[in-house]
Amino acid sequence: MKRRNNRRNNRGNNRRNNHTKSLRVRALLALAVIAGSLAIALTTPVRLGLDLRGGTQITLETRSTPTTDADAAATDRTLEVLRGRIDALGVAEPTLVRSGDHRILVELPGVHDPKKAADVLGRTAQLTVHAVLGPARTADGATAPATDPAKERVLPDDSGQPLRLRAAELTGRDVEGADARFDQQGGAGWHVAVDFSKTGQDKWRQVTARAACHPAGDPQRRVAIVLDNKIISSPQVDPSVPCGTGIPGGSTQITGSFDGTEARELALLISGGALPVPVETVEQRTIGATLGDAAIEAAAWAAGIGTALTALFIIAVYRLMGLLATAALACYALISYAALAALGATLTLPGLAGFVLAIGMAVDANVLVFERTREEYAARSRPTPRSALAAGFRGALSAIADSNITTLIAAALLFAFASGPVRGFGITLAIGVLASMVSALVISRVLAEYAANRPAVFRRPRVTGIASTGWVRDRLLRRDPFLMRRPRRWLAASAVLAVMAASGILVRGLDFGIEFTGGRLIEYATSTSVDPDRARTALTDAGFPRAVVQSSGDTGLTVRAENLTNADEATVTETISDLGGETKKVRDELIGPSMGDELRRNALIALSLALGAQLLYLAVRFRWFFGTAAVVALAHDVVILIGAFAWLGKPIDGVFLAALLTVIGYSVNDSVVLFDRVRELLARDRTTPFPRLTNRAILQTLPRTVNTGMGAALILTALAVLADDTLADFALALLIGLAVGTYSSVFTAASLTTELYPPRKASRPRPSRSTRRHSPSGQNAVATSEKTPQYPG
Repeated sequence: MKRRNNRRNNRGNNRRNNHTKSLRVRALLALAVIAGSLAIALTTPVRLGLDLRGGTQITLETRSTPTTDADAAATDRTLEVLRGRIDALGVAEPTLVRSGDHRILVELPGVHDPKKAADVLGRTAQLTVHAVLGPARTADGATAPATDPAKERVLPDDSGQPLRLRAAELTGRDVEGADARFDQQGGAGWHVAVDFSKTGQDKWRQVTARAACHPAGDPQRRVAIVLDNKIISSPQVDPSVPCGTGIPGGSTQITGSFDGTEARELALLISGGALPVPVETVEQRTIGATLGDAAIEAAAWAAGIGTALTALFIIAVYRLMGLLATAALACYALISYAALAALGATLTLPGLAGFVLAIGMAVDANVLVFERTREEYAARSRPTPRSALAAGFRGALSAIADSNITTLIAAALLFAFASGPVRGFGITLAIGVLASMVSALVISRVLAEYAANRPAVFRRPRVTGIASTGWVRDRLLRRDPFLMRRPRRWLAASAVLAVMAASGILVRGLDFGIEFTGGRLIEYATSTSVDPDRARTALTDAGFPRAVVQSSGDTGLTVRAENLTNADEATVTETISDLGGETKKVRDELIGPSMGDELRRNALIALSLALGAQLLYLAVRFRWFFGTAAVVALAHDVVILIGAFAWLGKPIDGVFLAALLTVIGYSVNDSVVLFDRVRELLARDRTTPFPRLTNRAILQTLPRTVNTGMGAALILTALAVLADDTLADFALALLIGLAVGTYSSVFTAASLTTELYPPRKASRPRPSRSTRRHSPSGQNAVATSEKTPQYPG
């Protein structure tokens, strides 16, 4: 007996030693992560996106020509030419990156005049020098076409007179440099001095030598300098130059009615060289600095208030453990910030919302652990906070991993298929999910287990917040409602909700944003409030009958139209200024038709892949009927959310796509937690009918669903109330999705799983030997009255 007691004591001591050792390892890991994050946060600033600090973002797409393919190599050469042009413009901290084989993303912080930037970047700057063959006029005054397009071309000069030009004698490759100069002595004003290379000097002398053989005043004595198929200068060779000699020295001057800015830009284009292939602006976004500052301030207030309310709620429900979880949330914020800085990721406005939203996901993991700990504490005969916590973390790990993986799938799809600031949301969301797992499974666990080992806590277990099952769980256990008694009624109710929402799409239609339709959107801040109808009428009179005008905030106004050029934009701005007094342009977004088609196609691909990926993951992780039920519930949520925005007249844009994919992840989270509990109950109980098991799983996981939903709802409500219009719509979509997702995971997914679960025929128990011996027929007769169907585990 004494030896047996010694062995028992040794095993207990070994378990305590192992527990202490693992706690120390986790504590050291947590300290290392916090210390590293703090060091990075103090030394490396996070790079803000242009929608937060102001500036212009331009997406250029290279185009093939008959002689040059716009492949990756041509795009790389084009990028280097553009980099030289931007450096010459003097823009601080510009960013140029190649996106795919045909796209170049240009970010210009502090540049709020997109017209100037686009003109400098978008011009091909193909410089050529041509001998003039004569005027291109017919007898009746019409422009005569080129007789041989391979050897000559017809272009109008700066006065509008069409000239016949010989094929190019010199190109931009023959130019060594160009400089803008001001002629103070001669009074000619600004001009551009062009210096030719050694081979270019010989070609220049030859073309001027031939031109000098014609009499003064003859058009053939002129030499045309062409930039991007436009004659920018066509001077006559000076009469002092003799025939056959030409102009030596290898330089010339381009004169015209230039001001200083135009002369410097022309010199910049010529010096930087021609683009290997033409480029087209397919997307352009300009954000004013004041709008970015206001967005940061609003999001910061929303994050602070939402986090504070969430922390108070968690502390009120889980007491000491809730307080420690709040401390872990502060560490989560530090880790997320440091990860953004270390990776060099850009924090955009939707990304800032994702950062705030991930706080709710970090709360979700803590709630899963604490609710599971409450169950373990209530189920044990001699419970202690420490043993219940260890079992709670162990039991909740599977559900936490599954739910976060589904959210990471949505984040990956956003990064792969979204564009602009919305892609930043995908990055921030992924970082937030990973940081929340570190916060909940490492830091929160260290703090909770350390507190649970204190003697004062051991003597007063109720102070931990896990010694009681909670008000929601107690009420459910007392009433024990059988929610899955008639699952088809819940499915019918879900179908009715989906039909009502879908009718909004048919009746009201969808208000697609310019990301999906293409066009231009300009937001103005006016000194006095302007009625949208009045502005719409004024723009119609100005020649823009199809412009869509909407109010934005108290004194803001947005104008959206297709094919709005820079000249049209100036007219629209002038019209709004006449109505609203002092007017400031705070946002300007241009999406080309090709980019709009691509973003619309990518949105459909992302949505389809999201549903397919969730189905595949759940089918592999659970079973096919679980995955099918979850995806049907997701489709139900998607239809209701899109229909709600149709009824409300809210825009369907890139930010809405981010919200939609996040809702998919949120909804799957709830379904995963429920299915994980159903699977666990099935493994322990193979005799209870499946509807009753599912009902038990719903009642056991509903407290977690309510508490995590409250935590996320508090943060999202703060965003909806305090943030700007874009983030307010984002938060509204998530609030609707949160409510619908909670409903669908309990009543749609669970009900459909109950209907799809394959019942098995009642098994025939083996008769005993005495039954066989006394069987009247002498055979293995079996008598059974069991009628309840058995369900496979």
